[in-house]
Amino acid sequence: MLNLQLHLQPETEHRLQQIFRLMPNEEILAQQLIAYQLAELKKAQWNLRLDLRQFENRYQMTTDEFYPQFQTGQLADSEDFLVWAGLVEMLAQTEKHWRELQ
Repeated sequence: MLNLQLHLQPETEHRLQQIFRLMPNEEILAQQLIAYQLAELKKAQWNLRLDLRQFENRYQMTTDEFYPQFQTGQLADSEDFLVWAGLVEMLAQTEKHWRELQ
């Protein structure tokens, strides 16, 4: 059993209470919240992969080839490469969060 205490603004608390009144089954509500978060993480992964593909096409290199070279300093710290590396790290973090919720 989860005993959860939230510190919310009054308007947010009121709206959440309305949701609990409309959906009294806490298990279903919790499962829907988890499913929503998983779907959002999947959308984020999809968008990040699209962004990565743009860099791969621009530089004719896969992300798997790029990232180790970038980490070891074999590639310049250009703005594009910094952004590309940031996207790689964001995708890894998003995938980690998704696995944790599975």
